[in-house]
Amino acid sequence: MAQQAKFNPRAPAKTKGFKDTDMQVVIGWILRTGVILSMVIVVIGGVLFVYRHGNSIPDYRVFKGVPYFIQNVKGIANGVFNLKGQAIIQAGIVLLIATPVIRVAFSAIGFILEKDYLYTFITLLVLLIIIISMLTGRIG
Repeated sequence: MAQQAKFNPRAPAKTKGFKDTDMQVVIGWILRTGVILSMVIVVIGGVLFVYRHGNSIPDYRVFKGVPYFIQNVKGIANGVFNLKGQAIIQAGIVLLIATPVIRVAFSAIGFILEKDYLYTFITLLVLLIIIISMLTGRIG
């Protein structure tokens, strides 16, 4: 007698190829991970900043803008390695801003795997516009 395969509704379906639902799951994890990780980084930076500068009294008569060392990537990286609270906060904010850009990049990869060339083209065009806007500092 031949054995029949038992039906298990919880078992993943064995289908070939990359499906739209697979892409949605991956993108969901990317967005959740990016937001949670950036939140944790900002909180760590805030705790370090308050620990070091919590007792200082600000002088509101003099405007002090954003420190120079957190205005570029090299300064942020150097500040993070030196455990400067403001640089760590800035790194968390940069990660939060980068999360949707990473999502667009993974969407393009998903569309390539699905062999959906129209959406691949549109997504790569959107990614190109985002990158050009970030590099040139121009909008529209």
